Amino acid sequence: MRILILTPKQPHTTGNWVTATRYAHGLEQLGATANILAVDRSTDLPQEAGRFEPDIIHLLHAYRTGLFWLEAESLQRLPMTLTLTGTDIHRGAHTADKATVVNRVLTKAVAVFSQNRLTTETLRRSHPELKAIHYLPPGIELGTDVLEVRKHLAIPDQLPLLLHPASIRPVKRNLELLQALAPAAEERDFHLAFCGPVLDANYGTEFQKALENHSWATYLGELPSAVMPSVMRSADLILNHSASEGLSNALVEAAALGRPILAHKIQGNQAVVEEGVNGSLYDSDTRLQQKLRCLLDSPDLRKALSRPDPDRYSPRKEAHRLLERLTSVLTDTRCPAQ
Repeated sequence: MRILILTPKQPHTTGNWVTATRYAHGLEQLGATANILAVDRSTDLPQEAGRFEPDIIHLLHAYRTGLFWLEAESLQRLPMTLTLTGTDIHRGAHTADKATVVNRVLTKAVAVFSQNRLTTETLRRSHPELKAIHYLPPGIELGTDVLEVRKHLAIPDQLPLLLHPASIRPVKRNLELLQALAPAAEERDFHLAFCGPVLDANYGTEFQKALENHSWATYLGELPSAVMPSVMRSADLILNHSASEGLSNALVEAAALGRPILAHKIQGNQAVVEEGVNGSLYDSDTRLQQKLRCLLDSPDLRKALSRPDPDRYSPRKEAHRLLERLTSVLTDTRCPAQ
């Protein structure tokens, strides 16, 4: 089977690209042939797809890849499947200029995947007309490169290090997290490190300007995926302050590694973080500050929340389930029921 994976043209540290790479690697390990094509307005999609000659097309991001797939009429003869992202679910489907595209892509997809079990259940209830909505249990590939982040930051081993791994854009609320933790920084010693690509230039400028007034916080820039496990292992807490998420690869990585998580209580995070088991959830800045103080004051609590769970997020299991579904789709389209 030849599978063409379409993903938005973005930095290779974004969740879409990380997921696309993991899908392709896992599918090829199971004997399929997979190719990733990053698309934007400059991409000649019919020509690029024609060179690969796929049997099936898989979209990552209903709007940002679906827009170009819909315009490529010559590809409509091939079965198309889709992995929904958090942006699709929480933004695109509710934005007037994007909802039409998202809904058309959803209708045309012969199978729709969500890597968030809670979102899958919600989608099945809210879109009973869709052909097939599948839960695809997430996997994660852990890089092995090393970055001695504490040495890089010149902070001692005993100083609690908080890590917020997320692209710099409004939905991730990087600036808002910095502001929310300012009161706690006046009472407790810790260092807050942000890392991720800047995907919104204006927001990124505002965020980096605000950092200049907070000596207890640093922006590490865009880190290669291969060093992230090393960086996470050096952190005492992994944070997620997003307004919405589909499923954060960074949180899945933290859960697999057993790093304690403190995250905003949203559906995307609740699929990964279990209160009192591998982390804690908050629903307001006040609760964030309270829970952070508690975690900073109790190394034993942080240790209790450090429960590695790599088997739950096996990339091989993820690839096996995806290939199984894609094979079924391809068989059904080639041999329709009589």
